[in-house]
Amino acid sequence: MKTYTAKPSDIEKKWWLIDAEDLVVGRMAVVVADLLRGKHKPTFTPHMDCGDNVIVINAEKVKLTGRKRSDKKYYWHTGYPGGIKERTAEQILEGKHPERVVLKAVQRMIPSGPLGRQQFSNLRVYPGAEHPHEAQQPEVLDVAAMNPKNKRVPA
Repeated sequence: MKTYTAKPSDIEKKWWLIDAEDLVVGRMAVVVADLLRGKHKPTFTPHMDCGDNVIVINAEKVKLTGRKRSDKKYYWHTGYPGGIKERTAEQILEGKHPERVVLKAVQRMIPSGPLGRQQFSNLRVYPGAEHPHEAQQPEVLDVAAMNPKNKRVPA
């Protein structure tokens, strides 16, 4: 029996909508990364972009477990000597672009390289409940119902 390999004409892309309110960041990012890569499909081919398009709304209302909100640090370098900078997850979530916590979590679960960058471009993250993709008729995916650990109720 031969191994199945998807051709570009065989690939069908769907649109998914995920509401990130009260969801644990890492658990939601795993689901999103699988959808972007296409690993949920029986026709998954590792060297093809057979994943779907994903829209994440309410990214500013995600939850981090334990002390990650205050202790988790995101680093970057300016390019100058001694130019390492850091910011905590709390500073990012309360700042101008809270959706970057979700973007970084998903980006780090996708392979680096040309195919990974192409798959990552199929992700759209919005801090609020509004998104401009109603014309694509995205199908709602309830990540909270998949596992009780996926959702944290505000305490």
